[in-house]
Amino acid sequence: MNTGMAARQLDDAEGSASSVHIANVPRIAIQAFCETPGVAGAIESSTADRRMGKAHVKVQMGGAQAAAEVYRTAATPNLIVLEYAQGDGSALLRSLDELAESCDAGTKVVIVGHVNDVALYRELLRRGVSDYLIAPISAIDFIRAISELYTAPGAEPLGRTISVIGAKGGVGASTVAHNLAWSISRALSTATVIADLDLPFGTAGLDFNQDPPQGVAEAVFSPDRLDAGFLDRLLSKCADQLSLLAAPATLDRLYDFAESSFDGVIDLMRASTPCIVLDVPHQWTAWTRRILVGSDDIVLVASPDLANLRNAKVLMDVLSQSRVHDRRPKLILNMHGVPKRPEIAPAEFAKALECEAAAVIPFDPHLFGTAANNGQMIAEIQAGGKIAETFVDLARAVVGKSEPKKASKSLLAPLLSRLARAKG
Repeated sequence: MNTGMAARQLDDAEGSASSVHIANVPRIAIQAFCETPGVAGAIESSTADRRMGKAHVKVQMGGAQAAAEVYRTAATPNLIVLEYAQGDGSALLRSLDELAESCDAGTKVVIVGHVNDVALYRELLRRGVSDYLIAPISAIDFIRAISELYTAPGAEPLGRTISVIGAKGGVGASTVAHNLAWSISRALSTATVIADLDLPFGTAGLDFNQDPPQGVAEAVFSPDRLDAGFLDRLLSKCADQLSLLAAPATLDRLYDFAESSFDGVIDLMRASTPCIVLDVPHQWTAWTRRILVGSDDIVLVASPDLANLRNAKVLMDVLSQSRVHDRRPKLILNMHGVPKRPEIAPAEFAKALECEAAAVIPFDPHLFGTAANNGQMIAEIQAGGKIAETFVDLARAVVGKSEPKKASKSLLAPLLSRLARAKG
């Protein structure tokens, strides 16, 4: 182990002079908790490098204990960097055990230590730490380590794909997909791409008030040009952590796709972005089936009527049979409570599909119509409203991020409060 660490330091020293082979760090959120100005400065300096252009980096002092405190009440980012500058490692291990209770699935941890300790290194690996760097480190050392963590051969794909499809046309699946992507990027602070796969009639550009000249069509029809740089040029920035891969929404050509036509662009997005929301059109073709079956999660949107129930049942059964070891599609009942429309009760609808509805979104034509006409999301029109909160809850359920815990209060707080009022 000592030899390996020494070799790593030698490689770092040699690589500092020639860093051209370091791949770009993907669109991830990184939060570093440092104990010394040297390590904090190196990480801060790394943010100016072109390879870190997509990453969101925040540096603060405090070390592992500070991180454990912060994430008791906050969602964890894609990567946590902890510096440990002194001691035998027991305090670090205790802080890591405490941090593990709050870590969301998929969060990686990198330790920057000041000792070359084999036993500590093994304990860190056993606890799931992704890498251990020995200080002092330079900016390029840090960039290389993070890049290798996500882009080295054999590294797990970064991105999680979430496909949203309607059980029937006109049920608002695209609206759900767009608001879901917005909530993931804003409420969960997760870099997200929304890809509109309805090439002839997609509405993502309208909903986000965007009119990009290029989008998903260029990616699909130019597979020979498709690489990370080309894909970046096709993305339109909607918000700080939200990008759009728009549909052309034109009928100047036919959109007849082969089964694997979208594989390349989806693989590239997964390699560079933590969350990809796919707005899948309501059609059953070889390529839509392939996308749905290959997704990490599926959101099935339906309205509470008989035709939707029949279609949702068929889709749920087929997709569940094709994804035996995956979670079943999440059911969203949209436009519930349309005046004078006979409806199937949400509980009965879900019972027929042998599942529970992940969300029931009420019919609110004024709210949704205003948002659509303004090119805005529901949270922008009615921040803190019940429907906006429904999308946030759905985002947490799909991505797997737990709701931030509220700071615990002392058991004596009620008694102390009454005493204070009595004295007043």
